[in-house]
Amino acid sequence: MSTAVVVDGPGEHRLVPHEPVRPAAGEALVRVHAVGICGSDREVYQGNRPDGYVRYPLTPGHEWSGTVEEVGAGVPAALTGRKVVGEGFRNCQVCDRCHAGETTLCTAGYEETGFTVPGAMAATLTLPARLLHVLPDTADLTAAALLEPAACIAAAALKANALPGERVAVVGTGTLGMFAVQFLRAGSPAELLVVGTRPDRAALAKEFGATGFRTRDEELPGGFDVVVETAGSASAARTAASLLRRGGRLVLTGIPAPGAEGLDPTDLVVRQLEVHTVFGAPPDAWAHTVRVFGAGLLNPTPLVTHELPLAAFAEAIELVGSGDPEVGKVLLKP
Repeated sequence: MSTAVVVDGPGEHRLVPHEPVRPAAGEALVRVHAVGICGSDREVYQGNRPDGYVRYPLTPGHEWSGTVEEVGAGVPAALTGRKVVGEGFRNCQVCDRCHAGETTLCTAGYEETGFTVPGAMAATLTLPARLLHVLPDTADLTAAALLEPAACIAAAALKANALPGERVAVVGTGTLGMFAVQFLRAGSPAELLVVGTRPDRAALAKEFGATGFRTRDEELPGGFDVVVETAGSASAARTAASLLRRGGRLVLTGIPAPGAEGLDPTDLVVRQLEVHTVFGAPPDAWAHTVRVFGAGLLNPTPLVTHELPLAAFAEAIELVGSGDPEVGKVLLKP
């Protein structure tokens, strides 16, 4: 029998029988191939996700890949059988931010697959077909399950607007950091430095295109045109800002704990730093990610270290939070 994970509340979950939800008009039913677990899923399970950004009971899963099995009225029949990934934010499509393409800033309120509506930790997922992005027929669906975090970094890369020949840096060496290296490398930088806390990530960073690697306790150079921060701590944000030249561009993608001390506003003003932030990925970033992935310029596969069945949800959550350097991206397979 098909199953799904349900988190009833902090620290409480169960595996339940799963019945596919037939797609209504404008929707598609996707057979899930793989679903990734990230820190926000751990927040859902532990109960420390901010109010308004989770709704229990819940089937988690916002990073996923799969194949369309059925479509509802008004959806092209040709979509059936195609490999896909999908956006998580359930935007209203009619507010001014949605019309501007900034769907992650939808003024109708926050709704997201796997947080406030059922996610992909189940055999199937039914969602609006407009959120789907079609992959090449030859796409590796296991690798494609990582395209959601990749799309968030694509949003950062687009905001950074790094030009060929510029000096760029990445702070953070987790999944997001390694994706940032790949996106920035594709823009032909003169230098691509990675800064992190784990020396063991140096080889992988250089495999993905970094020209240099330093740990944060080493002396760090400055004068960079663009820095993308992916580590999710206030100290990482400050390190990232310190690497920039006057007038440089900083993109923050990590989310520190609430109340963390942030950047020095005097430093931002005096050095005229340009600061951008990313929370989720709008459609243009998703489209960019799928194109880059389809062109073979984005390789998520080396980041995957564990593939487990849905029944091992609790084990997977523990792995993600273990701090074990041998644990990279953890995937569940329905």
